[in-house]
Amino acid sequence: MKDSELKIQTKKAITYIPKISFNSPWIIIIIFSVLGLIGILNHSMWRDELNPWLIVRDSESFGDLIANIRYEGHPVLWYFSLAILRKIADTPLVMQIFHLIIAIISVAIFCLCSPFKYQQKILFTFGFYPFYEYCLISRNYAFSILFIFTFCTIFSSRKTTYIYLAVILGLLANSNAYALFVSFSLLLTLLVEFCFDSQHRKQYFNQSRIFDLFLSIAIVVFSYILSIYIIIPPADSYLHSGLNNNRWLIELDIHNLLKSISRLFASYFLIIPHKRWLDLIICNLMGIFVVALTSLKLCKKPYPLFLYIIGNFVILAFTYLRFAGTTRHLGHFYLVFIAALWLESYYQESTFLTNKFSIGTNTIKLVKKWHHIVFMLILYIQLFVGIYSFSRDIIIPFSASRETARYIQESQLDQEFIVASRDANMAPLSGYLNRKFYYPELQGMGSFTLFNKERQNVEQSEILEQISSLLKNQEDKNRVLLILNKKLNPNRNDLQIIPIKDFKRAWVDSERYYLYLISH
Repeated sequence: MKDSELKIQTKKAITYIPKISFNSPWIIIIIFSVLGLIGILNHSMWRDELNPWLIVRDSESFGDLIANIRYEGHPVLWYFSLAILRKIADTPLVMQIFHLIIAIISVAIFCLCSPFKYQQKILFTFGFYPFYEYCLISRNYAFSILFIFTFCTIFSSRKTTYIYLAVILGLLANSNAYALFVSFSLLLTLLVEFCFDSQHRKQYFNQSRIFDLFLSIAIVVFSYILSIYIIIPPADSYLHSGLNNNRWLIELDIHNLLKSISRLFASYFLIIPHKRWLDLIICNLMGIFVVALTSLKLCKKPYPLFLYIIGNFVILAFTYLRFAGTTRHLGHFYLVFIAALWLESYYQESTFLTNKFSIGTNTIKLVKKWHHIVFMLILYIQLFVGIYSFSRDIIIPFSASRETARYIQESQLDQEFIVASRDANMAPLSGYLNRKFYYPELQGMGSFTLFNKERQNVEQSEILEQISSLLKNQEDKNRVLLILNKKLNPNRNDLQIIPIKDFKRAWVDSERYYLYLISH
């Protein structure tokens, strides 16, 4: 080959590489995977991540495990997954790797199968929920995005069988309480389509036997019963009378209604408004504007519109009646939003609603234009907050637990008898050190926390009193290591208290630790 021909071929190759790289969804997936691995290995887990791991690790039997899970207010899927993972490797790191794999698969499904534009796929992938909340923080909410996107991907299979969708709905329902609400909304959408779309129903029965329908119904019913049974807390659970001691709100409360509706705005724009009336009103108007715009955009696709409305309504109802939710819960509003826009691509346009409500073609065009602008604005905000949160987690530990555990091990303090309080904030340390502590709240040894009536909150004076009794009554203990999540204030003349070290660098205020050696 001549030099001139070689130069031409080289030039062609060089110009072709960027076309392959920057237009391929696999580049998004690879970058996400690499950054996700860096982030999750750097992430310091907190109590909500490690408490489920400890429940699996320290439950004495399968029946004991089920009983303990019921105090958590979550279905079984995540806990059963952890039980399998623990047989592979008895370290919480395996849970983090598994969680990262879920996140990567979710992003891969979205990038390879969704109908969104390439730019939108990039913005969504590195947005707050996929890139941070449902990637670095190892909890069962990652299952939500995985199963919702899987449902959207195989949605067309309903023309021949409902079994695949039924299995996904069952898995989604057993992921977490909010995923159950989304699963129920997707199920209702399928049901409405089946009842009102005679052409779809006829096509389905031409290709499937009645057995397929009955089996699909059985899978969904069993899955929902299992999920609801596990989620409903025992009578002695703190959750039985409401999260944070909040009971079901059955009367009209305008302020709480505004606060609940503002969660829609928070899910899109990642700003949870304060309790002030003005903040709530402004955020409500913006959130309702997005909902109205999206509803109008979907008015030519009745079934995705139904999913969007019913999904928002079900989650809003729970938000008003029971629990306002935090960012990780509110992400399900956002997932319903994405799912409705995704499922829109499966349907041809219908003029049923536009004719019924006299919505003109020019109005639809204007709505689509503004919806695109608002959608892109939401994606850019999600991207900015996602990158910020991910970067902050790299710089500042989410919890001081890992740093504290590393210091205890390096100083060989893990050989000491350890008293730890508040028990609910000590799960990360128990997980990282792979051992139980003496919890004053239980007046006994423990690792995970069950919020039941056997557990009693204690003041620091009571903690010191229990330590004094331990040192007096057990001759083999001449000193103890005390770990607190608040600085020790009370003092006792009969105890020698030596402060060792403080660990205050953490996002979570309640997981900054203070170490003391105590002896008589």
